[in-house]
Amino acid sequence: MKILLTGYGRMGQFVEQIATQRGHEVIGHVDVNNVPDLETLPAADVVIDFSHPSMLDALGAYVKRTGTALVSGTTGYQAEHMAKLQELAGFAPVLHSANYSLGVAMFKYLLQQLPAQLKESFDIEILEKHHNKKVDAPSGTAKMLLDAIDPDHEKKVVTGRDGMCGARTKDEIGVMALRGGTVAGEHTVYLFGEDETLSITHSAASRRIFAVGAVQAAEKMVGKEKGYYLLDQILFS
Repeated sequence: MKILLTGYGRMGQFVEQIATQRGHEVIGHVDVNNVPDLETLPAADVVIDFSHPSMLDALGAYVKRTGTALVSGTTGYQAEHMAKLQELAGFAPVLHSANYSLGVAMFKYLLQQLPAQLKESFDIEILEKHHNKKVDAPSGTAKMLLDAIDPDHEKKVVTGRDGMCGARTKDEIGVMALRGGTVAGEHTVYLFGEDETLSITHSAASRRIFAVGAVQAAEKMVGKEKGYYLLDQILFS
């Protein structure tokens, strides 16, 4: 499998290590310093993208020109970025996930199974922790878990409480972020009920697990039909 890497920070370097260990060839690296290279680089079998939202237009032009499959793990995307990814699915197979851990994929699946009665009777809060170099908050994974709980976006999202903010209401979900040290990533969903608490936690010991998942997903994306794919469709199929 021939791989083009977009974004060559720590995650990109992890991906390269894993990919070469699994017998794949990395044909190039593109980051913020050489974005114009995307205009001339040949087609790869797949692009694995851990870059920055500002690179999406150039990356999209490459995908449209070459038809190369895209596996994106870039976070910090807004609604307009996600719309562009959906558009790219008309030119190539496209997969985007904020987290490529198999455990997080199972976490998301479990949250999707929560019965409506439980979600209405319990107060739900999400707490995420990451290293002190992470630039976006809440994390893309926290947003993904939030979407699993509230797919229709009916709840009010609260990202901070201070002072006389008033009592918590039933129509809100708190999403809080902690930053410090070298924490690879930890996400907990709390369900607070009357005299009982249920919590589900996923902890990543290393960012390497995300690179492994991304390469595994890339292996399965090669040869897929054009379209937009979800991680659980790819990893569990």
